Amino acid sequence: MNALDPSTPSARVEGEPSNLHDLLDGLPFIDTTEVVISENGRLNLGELRARADALAATLREAGVAPGHPVGNLVAPGPSSIVVMFAVWAAGAVYVPINRRYTSGEITSLLAETPVALIVGAPTDLDAHSIPIGIVEHDYPRSRSAVRALANPATPHYEPDVAFVLRTSGTTGRPKAVLLRHSGTLDALDASLAKLRPSRRPRAADARRTRMSLIPLSLALWAGIFNVLFTFRAGSGIVLLDPFTPAGFAHAVREHEMTSTVLPPAMITTITDADDVDDLTPLRFVRAITAPLSPDVARRFHERFGVFVLNCYGQTELGGEVVGWTSQDVRDFGLDKLGAAGRAYEQVDLRIRDEHGSDASVGELGEIYVRSPFRMRGYALSSGDLDGGGEDRFVDGYLRTGDIGRVDEDGFLWVLGRVSDMINRGGLKIYPDDVEEALRRHPSVRDAGVAGVPDRRLGEVPHAWVVTTGDLDPDELRTWCRQHLAPYKVPTGFTRVDRLPRSDVGKLLRRDLAAGFRATNS
Repeated sequence: MNALDPSTPSARVEGEPSNLHDLLDGLPFIDTTEVVISENGRLNLGELRARADALAATLREAGVAPGHPVGNLVAPGPSSIVVMFAVWAAGAVYVPINRRYTSGEITSLLAETPVALIVGAPTDLDAHSIPIGIVEHDYPRSRSAVRALANPATPHYEPDVAFVLRTSGTTGRPKAVLLRHSGTLDALDASLAKLRPSRRPRAADARRTRMSLIPLSLALWAGIFNVLFTFRAGSGIVLLDPFTPAGFAHAVREHEMTSTVLPPAMITTITDADDVDDLTPLRFVRAITAPLSPDVARRFHERFGVFVLNCYGQTELGGEVVGWTSQDVRDFGLDKLGAAGRAYEQVDLRIRDEHGSDASVGELGEIYVRSPFRMRGYALSSGDLDGGGEDRFVDGYLRTGDIGRVDEDGFLWVLGRVSDMINRGGLKIYPDDVEEALRRHPSVRDAGVAGVPDRRLGEVPHAWVVTTGDLDPDELRTWCRQHLAPYKVPTGFTRVDRLPRSDVGKLLRRDLAAGFRATNS
């Protein structure tokens, strides 16, 4: 069997965690060490373990069996970390659900990927009428209770399945992805080895831990992955939800953080914030969830002296598969700023042209990735627990749907989505190129570009810009002509107060194009 074949879980070293719940046993702290800090409460290690075990007992009382999918209406603060580990303690599969969804959205989601039971805060459960098993989790009072028993007929997943997660849905309807305990642990270790080649510390008597900041909702895979990564690295967690630039700067100072993760949209917000002047002692930021504009990274570095490291991954790949090392920073510095980094060990990258042939070094094409951390498959409402999704794979490589290139030093540069490419009368335009040129204009804070219909050429690029004040479209057109090939210059410009983005900060170009069509139909 090929070592990269995801159908066979990798063997875990004796003494290492065999599933994600075991991460709590690997934390190098005593029970009174605080490991989760947020505005909604704090938890030490002993409390986290005790609360998770107590909630797991309630889930079993409600009829949850090993392999059952269990939904969680994700609340801010430590609550959802407790629920996640409780679900795994019960041998079940964790399914995060955004608590801000309407009852109709939740019902639709559960019709596609059924769960045996939903866990939620009393107020969140009261806001929805969902006729399935329910466990009330009152985190502030440290109590849980069964409201309705689990559905015993709910299909069970195989023992190694840890999550049912929704993709970001940037270019279409989100899909439900099955991720495994073994694959996720391998992905965590690969990420850790990339950033920290030496073994993580195991000071068993540590009373205080280094803290890592998680500025994302735990309803998102990026937020969950970084919680698990932090625990695997032997650190505690500071949750910052909701995010504000001033709150971020305060957390950096209070917890003496030298590194953290941020989505590009948050990096932009901090760079433009009037109430943040200093981020000492921060030295590195890892940009996550969406492609990073080199110009945004450069502006952030120039203002705060903090180096921004990009990375690359997808939910289907089980997490990050491309990133930077500290040695890369020393060797290449600002020369590669904006690159996603280089492939992790055991990860193979290919760039393929439109004919399916391997592209040359530096040539653009679709990114294909072969990873041992990849998804088990897609979860289907039909009960097909093998998941499906094999049509996304070619010779074991995932067709990512992203356009990029690999340079002579092995660095991956991501230019955008295949579906976002604009075909202007046979000439291909990648919106990221145009957006990057627009962001370099001193009066442009952000920019989005999408293809809009054109009777003669089929489609042409149109730009939406966030500016510091009024801006003459002719000035922007002249600017673009100075920095872009003529066919890439947008045919029109629309000034907006903000751009539509997903929960993880990805630009929703389809919304821009749909708005244009609705206005000009």
